[in-house]
Amino acid sequence: MQIEPVVLEILNTRAAAASEEMALTLKRTGRSLYVKEAIDFAVGLVDLEGKFFATPRNFGSALIDYDCMPTIAGAGELEEGDVILTNHPYFSGGLVNHTPDLTFIKPYFHAGRIVCYGYDFIHSTDVGGKVPSSISPTNSEIFQEGLLIPPLKIRKRGRINDDLIALYRANVRTPDLNLQDMSAMFAAIETGERRVAEIIADFGVETFLKAQRDLQEYAARKSRAVLRRIPDGEYDFWDFMDDDAVTPIPVRLRVRASVRDGTVHLDYTGTDPQVLSAYNVPTLSTRHPWLTTRIMHYVTTHDPTTPLNAGIFEPVTTHVPVGAILNPEFPAATGVRAATAYRCNDAATGALSHGVPKDMPAPSGGAMVPVVLAEFDRRTNRRNVLVLNSIIVGSGARYGSDGYDGVDGSISTIRNTPAEKSELEAGVEILEYRLNSDSAGPGRWRGGLGLLFTFRVTQGGSAVLGRGLERFRFRPWGMAGGRPGANMRVVLNRGTERERDLGKIDMVQLDEGDTVTFMTPGGGGYGDPFLRDPAAVLRDVRAGHVSAESAERDYGVAIRDGAVDGDATAALRGRRPTESNELSFDFGPEREAWDEVFTDERMFALNRLLLDTPASVRQAVRREVYCRVVPNLEEPEKLAANELITDAARQGAVLDREIARLDEARDADPGSGRGSASQR
Repeated sequence: MQIEPVVLEILNTRAAAASEEMALTLKRTGRSLYVKEAIDFAVGLVDLEGKFFATPRNFGSALIDYDCMPTIAGAGELEEGDVILTNHPYFSGGLVNHTPDLTFIKPYFHAGRIVCYGYDFIHSTDVGGKVPSSISPTNSEIFQEGLLIPPLKIRKRGRINDDLIALYRANVRTPDLNLQDMSAMFAAIETGERRVAEIIADFGVETFLKAQRDLQEYAARKSRAVLRRIPDGEYDFWDFMDDDAVTPIPVRLRVRASVRDGTVHLDYTGTDPQVLSAYNVPTLSTRHPWLTTRIMHYVTTHDPTTPLNAGIFEPVTTHVPVGAILNPEFPAATGVRAATAYRCNDAATGALSHGVPKDMPAPSGGAMVPVVLAEFDRRTNRRNVLVLNSIIVGSGARYGSDGYDGVDGSISTIRNTPAEKSELEAGVEILEYRLNSDSAGPGRWRGGLGLLFTFRVTQGGSAVLGRGLERFRFRPWGMAGGRPGANMRVVLNRGTERERDLGKIDMVQLDEGDTVTFMTPGGGGYGDPFLRDPAAVLRDVRAGHVSAESAERDYGVAIRDGAVDGDATAALRGRRPTESNELSFDFGPEREAWDEVFTDERMFALNRLLLDTPASVRQAVRREVYCRVVPNLEEPEKLAANELITDAARQGAVLDREIARLDEARDADPGSGRGSASQR
């Protein structure tokens, strides 16, 4: 059976429109700020093999490289009216990646047989666990992250599973709010069911079934055509997270992109092992959206007509060693997995930029921070938990264009919450919500500015939780002569005698009248900042985006009496030669010092040995190695990596001895390991 191209395009539009209507239904009927304001949800239509063939272009998360089949199979035989619920990152086969993501799948029937599935998920306000909102970076295993629901039927033949609802109510802090959001999920998934029935009525069931595969094949052809822009080759890159939240040890994510005739293999061998905190990304040895998002953005940027379905990823394969932070083993915690996904995306960006430097942007500020408030609600005599705002960073600059200020869609399309909504639903006053001056990486094209968000609590006994906080230590790097963006900051009572930098917070108790300020990084700059048009620098100074001091120091532009001083600018710029290497990276002195000791060769060897170390002692061994190499690592005032590297040659020699010691120990007791990463 052959579907005419015009008919296939119509079916693509109809299926995409059905998914858009599902998203609109969910947004309009959702109750929590996560759903109705932040749009922290996703919807889609799924084929009989568990792959997405239609997703919205304008709403919700666009992470479409998921496999729904493990969840579908896990629920057993399906009948009309059944709806599957799960929030289990491991039992769902990686479809869910942290416990607050409540996920529904509904089989859509026609004439007694399943013709596709409807899918939606929301980020739920709370699913129980150790802390309000369920997510804490210091959770060490998934059992601390709330009620775990394997694939189960929340509706059977159209009837609600009251036992499951009762169990759910007994285990979460905000049951009524959550159940109202779940009602919106039912409404959305049923909207998709009605629209699918209309498509089948207009085109016939066989045409509809054939179109699901044809649309993915069409997307795959277009994807491969775009990927042929990247020259064949092997492209390596690595980047760092500040630490793992429970130790001060930085976490390295490494990728090799192997490109051949429009196919891309992303190999994350050399990435650090899983950690005893919530930064693990449960990919379960599958090709997974947290690994491949950069590919999707590259394809859809260069061919916006590509349908948003799983076919985009058919030319892409991935590999992550079992036990790495990007492929952890149960029961590793996963709640703050997005922080790791940001750095994974940055690493993929850096790797592909070796092949197409003018196509790739500098990295964004590298974080997305849901600022959560937990307070006592006197009206209900319960703990109130809500997200005040999802604070974004600035996007990275690219060849020919500045980054976007206060906007970053690199892995998330979550939106901000209006200040009025936050003040209406929580005991807070929003004092500042603006662009963060001087946060962007200087460049011929500067990075986008990060944000500054300050709120005051109006009642005691409240607590603030910040997740996804990153880039305190390693800044968003610049490209082709561009400079890094600023560091992240979190400040208590900023501008007062009680001002205190909080650093990477978990949960901070607040007194009435306390203020908390989040200052997010901007994106990296692209190109030599001394080549930036002085008029553009002046506009940034007048707008308050760049200080006059930064204009002179970073751009070589002298501002006098509100105007560019041409002679002084020429003198400043004449002192420094321009840089034009498209493949140069400016990581900042912190990263450069760290890389001098923890070289790629040494880290490959160390991580191979750590993955061969029994999981029960792996983290203790890792910590011991790092503390021997960097004795002052655990001194809290030593945050900057270049302060920790005091003698690179000596510390490198210590690391070599530690690697040799681990290798000898493994050879002496070969049965203690789990086999090499290459064997796995």
